[in-house]
Amino acid sequence: MPSPAPAKIASPCLQVCMVDGRSRHCVGCYRTLPEIARWSRLTDTERDEIMQALPARGERIRAEARARAEDPPATGAAN
Repeated sequence: MPSPAPAKIASPCLQVCMVDGRSRHCVGCYRTLPEIARWSRLTDTERDEIMQALPARGERIRAEARARAEDPPATGAAN
């Protein structure tokens, strides 16, 4: 009799996979590189804790990006 298939590990991955240089988080799922690398080895509880934190983390990262876009750094020398 075949053994049951292993349970699928839930993941927030959106297959966007780009890391923002300022926040050091993936711009698709908002996980850090260490979180992404360890994802399959984390416990269900650890993954759930990260999943619960992602919406607020994403909002914070988006708000910081909006603030940077609205207030670009000054360039050039003053005359």
